[in-house]
Formats: sequence, C-alpha cells, structure tokens
Amino acid sequence: MLRKRGVEVRLLVLGDIFGRPGREVIRQHLPGLVDREAIDLVIANGENASGGKGLMPKDAKSIMACGIAALSGGNHSFKHKESLPFYEEDSRVVRPANYPDPCPGRGWTAVAGPGGEKIGLGNIMGRTFMPFSLDCPFRAAERILKEMREAGCWTAVIDFHAEATAEKKAMGVFLDGQAGAVLGTHTHIQTSDCQILPKGTAYMTDLGMTGPHEGVIGMESKAVLNSFILGRRQNFTPSAGMVSMQGAIIDFRDDGRAEHISAVTCPDIFSAAQRANGSGVGEDGGPREGQ
Repeated sequence: MLRKRGVEVRLLVLGDIFGRPGREVIRQHLPGLVDREAIDLVIANGENASGGKGLMPKDAKSIMACGIAALSGGNHSFKHKESLPFYEEDSRVVRPANYPDPCPGRGWTAVAGPGGEKIGLGNIMGRTFMPFSLDCPFRAAERILKEMREAGCWTAVIDFHAEATAEKKAMGVFLDGQAGAVLGTHTHIQTSDCQILPKGTAYMTDLGMTGPHEGVIGMESKAVLNSFILGRRQNFTPSAGMVSMQGAIIDFRDDGRAEHISAVTCPDIFSAAQRANGSGVGEDGGPREGQ
C-alpha cells in the first residue's frame, strides 16, 4: 500500500486477539506487516487473548512487547480476577467505558503518534443481545470523546464491542464527525463495509479476529456444534488452524480526519493459493513465498 501525500498517521487496528494462536501470529507476522505497509502505530482488541476468554497481565505485556501500543476490551475483560489490579496499573489497557461505576480501570487512553500527537483509544460495549447491565453506550461514547478532546487528543478511535450490526452502524452514524474512526469488534467475522462516513469518520462493522479461523469463531468445531444441536452447554477448546491477523489500516490527514480505510488479513488464509498451501505459513514462521 502506497502512502498518500498529506497522510499524517497510518494506523493499524487489529480485531480480537484469540488465545495463544492469536498471540503467536502477532509475534511472527506483525513486524513484517508494519514494515510493508509503513504503519506508524498499532492498537488491538485483546479481550480474548488468554485462552480465548479474558486478558491476563502476562499476555497483555507479551502482546504489547510485539509493538502494540494499547489494548481494548469487551465482555470478557474481567474474566480473570488477576486482571483487576492490572487495569488500574497499566493505562495502556482499557475496558468498556459504559460498565457501571464502580469499575476497575478506564474506558479510554491516549498513545503517542509518530509526531508526538495524542491519539485516543476509547472502548464501548453494546447492549443489544449482550447479557450485561450496561450504561447507555451512546452517551458513554459522547462522554469519553469529550474527555479525550479536553486532554488534547488529535484524533480518537472508538472500539465498539457489540453483537448487533445495526447497533454498530448506528454508533458510527452517531459519532460521524466526532471520532476519527468507529470500528466494531466481538463477532470475530470480518465485514467488507470499510467506508468513510459523510463527516469524515472511518467505519467498519467488524474488524474480524486475530487468531485461528479453522473452527467456529476461534473454538474447536465439535463442542460448538454439539451446543447448537443438543441445546446443552459444552466445554469449548480454542482451535489452532488457519491462523491470521485481521483488522483495518486507516490513514489520517493532518486535521485528524480519516482519509482512507481498508481491511487487512495477514497472512491471507482465505485465498485459493493459501488454502492449497495449508496455513500459508512457511517453515521459518514467515509467509510462504509470494505472500
């Protein structure tokens, strides 16, 4: 991807990191992707990074050591009790801002861009089809964007962790012109609707998943199928095949508005060539020749 004239910041945002496979594909493939696409900054959703549910402090630290500046969360943010103090200690890791008070941690953070500009990362969780008693996500989004502006953020990215596509698109329309980008997470299925909304906000309904795509949204297929067919709860096990990073690359102009957004899948496990070659990963851990 050629960098356009006038672009100030090229941002890569990765969809839900899922378990060990998700952490490993970041370690193997993120440096190459950052170099090829001239990425300035990387952020990601990390709420599935530990065993497919939750984010342990050790895993958060290992992910960020790979070059990810900040991590957002979602419905599994508080799965592990060991994480509760970590949300207070490390400002680079955020959880949905519309969890009712009192709640550990923070709903947004700011990271430094390549020129020292503050780039805000806000996290909100949807209410439709989500079994949680949450504050209004739209009012919470307004609140944290106001806080980010007051803190001097040059632009802001909102990770909207939600189930319903309509609720995600409604959030995009609601925040058009206020946020630099509104990006959906949670469903683990990448959508093909990258767009710049009328007032300059980049939008995508779901970034997809950074993890194994061989099973069912990260889990081994057998137990998931049994849960649907038999109607009884099953113990799910993370899958391990067809591992890839998914997300979006966003170019921001000097005024903090989005210029361009495009989806990314690395390695491209869904192409015919990659399926013929298995996972698409070479013996050295990098992409096969031609990828």
